[in-house]
Amino acid sequence: MKADHPNLALVREHLAGRRLRWLVTGTAGFIGSHLLETLLNLDQEVISLDNFATGHQRNLDEVRAAVGEERWARHEFVRGDIRDPETCINVCKGVDKVLHQAALGSVPRSLADPLTTNAANITGFLNMLNAAREAGASRFVYAASSSTYGDHPGLPKVEDRIGNPLSPYAVTKLVNELYAQVFAKAYGMQSIGLRYFNVFGARQDPNGAYAAVIPCWAREMLSGTAPYINGDGQTSRDFCYVDNAVQANLLAALTTREDAINQVYNVAVGDRTTLVDLFNAVRDTLAEQVPGVSGLQPVFRDFRAGDVRHSQADIGKASSLLGYQPSHRIHEGLRAAMPWYVAHLHPA
Repeated sequence: MKADHPNLALVREHLAGRRLRWLVTGTAGFIGSHLLETLLNLDQEVISLDNFATGHQRNLDEVRAAVGEERWARHEFVRGDIRDPETCINVCKGVDKVLHQAALGSVPRSLADPLTTNAANITGFLNMLNAAREAGASRFVYAASSSTYGDHPGLPKVEDRIGNPLSPYAVTKLVNELYAQVFAKAYGMQSIGLRYFNVFGARQDPNGAYAAVIPCWAREMLSGTAPYINGDGQTSRDFCYVDNAVQANLLAALTTREDAINQVYNVAVGDRTTLVDLFNAVRDTLAEQVPGVSGLQPVFRDFRAGDVRHSQADIGKASSLLGYQPSHRIHEGLRAAMPWYVAHLHPA
């Protein structure tokens, strides 16, 4: 999100010209790199942490090129692992705000390897939460997940009504919320959890077995391959452009409303898009720049284990307590992301 974006007006108001010291974990990854870029463009100081398990140096290089050397000089990168308590303690020293994005995502990954997912998402989370508490950080904002809603059938999803988890990944994200609640009651620590709904945008990795659907489809379409749709195509999701997630993180970190703290919030748009409609939207938006993809049709295959059928967020709580207002809906987000997809995923 650019520093002059209109949705950052409230963030600037909260900052009131102050330069804070922020810690962002997972900055070589997708959302973390966007948070880093925005904070540096807002003239903040940032220390960042990543172990490159799923992130990439190229994301940091893109941020550096985008913000320029003067702003980049206010950033300190540490290569390290949140599963190491000492690393977490060291990076939290002197930090005002923590934006914790580092995690192992993906439902299928967690089903294939629940132990590694648990180590990163629960042990690593607790290490960071405790280190932030010991360092006296004023706020700990963390990436929660819409997977926490599990098998609850209600739509739209409301924060205080969840079901049973459907994957090890969902279990880890629920445990994060429980730890944050306990640290608030036991230690008076301020935290806010953000339940992301299918965030997408530039720098989201399209490669590997656990790639997110939008960059994966964009890559396949640009190579002339017909993408797969899991199931009958009527599965639906609330797709959220990355600028919306950045906005929510900064508002959560800076809000002064007492009733907004130690809460969890949905971060989404409040819409529901089926996979068939998403396929058509990705293809048609790509075709504006690469006409050759316009004739592609999807290939359907079996439903994927652990996936919920429908997901849509109620964003009323985030709107009323944080001032969150999504800047991009699905089509606006795809149009904003598409130049990056074409530039980075189109075969030479």
